[in-house]
Amino acid sequence: MSTQVSIIAGLGNPEERYAQTLHNAGFWIVDEIARRWDARFKYEKRFGADIGKVTIGANEVWLVKPQSYMNLSGGPVRAILDYYRLPLEQLLVAHDDIDLPPGTVRLKRSGGHGGHNGLRDLIQHCGKDFTRLRIGVGHPGQKNQVTGYVLKRAAGDVDAILQKSVVEAVDIIPVLIERGLDEAMKALHTKSEQQ
Repeated sequence: MSTQVSIIAGLGNPEERYAQTLHNAGFWIVDEIARRWDARFKYEKRFGADIGKVTIGANEVWLVKPQSYMNLSGGPVRAILDYYRLPLEQLLVAHDDIDLPPGTVRLKRSGGHGGHNGLRDLIQHCGKDFTRLRIGVGHPGQKNQVTGYVLKRAAGDVDAILQKSVVEAVDIIPVLIERGLDEAMKALHTKSEQQ
């Protein structure tokens, strides 16, 4: 599987009331990439997504924020892949992960949805062979509390940890794009183990 990244999709919910909720961690990542590499998002009706473009090293990379709500993220991403003829293997999806504690950032090749509805819809529309950038947000403790938990803002101390996670996640993007997934995983996961 190719590890070149030509499109980064952040998962989240579009309304302002969701902007700071845990489920919007994917949007936070893409917004930070846009900030660092000076990109502007524009809503594209044909895709149902905000899109922008950055140049990282010698590589042009599309940034995508589906505006269809989390559970319907797959359609906009599929439409962009098809329109620009981008292979699924070049897609990086940034998302929140309740199975990782706050402060944990992980890269992963392929896999299932793990109960994440945004990933479930993406897999349904696109298949599973894309790379994931997972931002740990922690688990509320009970399965029936998950929806309410991810649709709230984190407590102050956890929020500060998550903001550091966003920085750490975006720091690894140039390594991923310029040197590949294996090098990025090694750098990111070794750093995490040393902390």
